[in-house]
Amino acid sequence: MKIYTKESLIEEFKKISKKGWIENARHGNAGGIGNTLEDLLGIEENNLPIPNAAEWELKSQRLNTSSLTTLFHIEPSPRAVKFVPQVLLLNYGWAHQEAGKKYPENEMSFRQTIHGNSPSDRGFMVKIDRKSQKILISFDYTKVAEHHKNWLQSVKQKIGLSELNPQPYWGFDDLASKAGTKLLNCFYVQAEVKREGDKEFYHYSKVQMLQKFNFDGFLDQIEKGNILVDFDARTGHNHGTKFRMRQNCLPELYQTVKTII
Repeated sequence: MKIYTKESLIEEFKKISKKGWIENARHGNAGGIGNTLEDLLGIEENNLPIPNAAEWELKSQRLNTSSLTTLFHIEPSPRAVKFVPQVLLLNYGWAHQEAGKKYPENEMSFRQTIHGNSPSDRGFMVKIDRKSQKILISFDYTKVAEHHKNWLQSVKQKIGLSELNPQPYWGFDDLASKAGTKLLNCFYVQAEVKREGDKEFYHYSKVQMLQKFNFDGFLDQIEKGNILVDFDARTGHNHGTKFRMRQNCLPELYQTVKTII
């Protein structure tokens, strides 16, 4: 395995970019952009061999994608309540689309991807209370879309239409600690993608060096709708609560951003 300094790694990124289109080294692999880049650099699984720089990692993504990137999993507080399966799913859930087919007749679902810019069509939204230093999940029945009126009636019968009580939340300190351990300093590499027949090719055309996680930037991106909270639970399984991110906003989460290419 090669050993890089930050400077020699930057030079290597520039060489790779100048090569233009490079064939996917891992056919049939959705993570082909990252895997192919690792092969080109001669490194293993996101393990950057930079001496005395264990806090650095390599992140890669295709340019112009609408897909969301999962940042980390973390369940809301108070944890003992088990909010997602015991409150949200039971009181605000709806019949799973595979109920009676893949799953039992009574299988329920609670799937919401929400943020702080506007409520979802079921009235859920992320709210930031900087005074109490909490990120809260809020429910407002007046924001529920007309096509969910039967579901809203079922919510009214089960628990009523008032605000969630207690409200699920994440404390700033807990979330900053979690995010800080996941969002390390990184080289953020983006690639254009094209297909020729059954082959996929990448052009690594954008590289940025991102340093020092910025929690205020993280909060701002929630309020702008670029970082989202993703609930995905059904009666038989809670897939976990995730914080996810839209394309191109990763640099907003760092104090220092240096464009290399």
